[in-house]
Amino acid sequence: MSVLCAVSGIGQTKHEACRGDVSIAGLVREAAKRALADAGMTWQDIDAVVLGKAPDMFEGVMMPELYLADALGAVGKPMIRVHTAGSVGGSTALVATSLIQSGQHERVLTVAFEKQSESDAMWALSPTIPFQPPMMAGAGGYFAPLIRAYMGRSDAPEHVGRMVAVKDRTNALKNPNAHLHMPDISMEAVEKSPMLWDPVRYLETCPSSDGACAMVLTSEAVADKLSGKSAWVHAGQMRSEPTLFAGRDQVLPRAGRDCAHALYKEAGLTNPREQIDCAELYVPFSWFEPMWIENLDLADENDGWKLTESGATALGGKFPVNPSGGVLSTNPIGASGMLRFAEAARQVRGQAGDHQVDGAQLAMGHAYGGGSQYFAMWLVGANKP
Repeated sequence: MSVLCAVSGIGQTKHEACRGDVSIAGLVREAAKRALADAGMTWQDIDAVVLGKAPDMFEGVMMPELYLADALGAVGKPMIRVHTAGSVGGSTALVATSLIQSGQHERVLTVAFEKQSESDAMWALSPTIPFQPPMMAGAGGYFAPLIRAYMGRSDAPEHVGRMVAVKDRTNALKNPNAHLHMPDISMEAVEKSPMLWDPVRYLETCPSSDGACAMVLTSEAVADKLSGKSAWVHAGQMRSEPTLFAGRDQVLPRAGRDCAHALYKEAGLTNPREQIDCAELYVPFSWFEPMWIENLDLADENDGWKLTESGATALGGKFPVNPSGGVLSTNPIGASGMLRFAEAARQVRGQAGDHQVDGAQLAMGHAYGGGSQYFAMWLVGANKP
């Protein structure tokens, strides 16, 4: 039987379009120091460090882990770098979790970051590499046709995407760590914003953020001795699939569905739609909320948008999604997945502040990356599994 893993410390930076006041090293230290303080630990208490970020070509700094080892107190200790495109924050947390569950270490610091102000993600995601399909003007150009395909086959009305954009930006007003605070957000404002990639409008799109997230993961033996409340990892799964193969469903990728089913099975869930209290889903474009809800089998196929339209995914609804404001409000790409995992943990610790879901006992964190190739998910609970 594996060792139980607890989330005993959480830290995130102040997220902005440009954190000109810190270097990349300063950014990751800011998150890590807050996670250590939350856990009541120091650098010396940590056994190993697991670091994640999105492609190196974003900032043009190759293998940043080489110089960040010093900044993260990892000199002389094991350090692992993880990379699974946009899902990397979630994958990084799961690799760190495995080091606890295997009994290899008892206190692991895991950190993910992105400093988009020092990068050009649009350029990096629009390569003209030989033998590779065109990405068509960044991630939005790639995903917009899939959104249009979902709208066509589900008969979802166009206002659903606007509803998600307004909901998540309204939630972000309750989250002091969120990058975007838009008190004037409204359905009309979203509808009047410029069309970027039909049907995706400007205000239905995630921002470019500088930021980092960190967590201190501990064994049960260590967590039980800490004075602060921990969140307990009930299950964690990763899956992947190729970008292109005959018959691939890019709207509802099989890897995402298989990952979710494996997650529910590991946690012993028989009715996840009723048993999970809230979820932090990786939604970079508003339409991905109903798409992922279906992909994760939290609604029947072609019915995900009905859950959103009914208000069930709002804070205070039956199944709140992204009470923190989500990726639509904060998007340091490499850290965005870990933020989903960390925010889920904050919910079950009862420490989410004004965006707390009342009575949350079991929460889901979700991340995806690449051309919907990589998926990482976890379930965390207020009590031990």
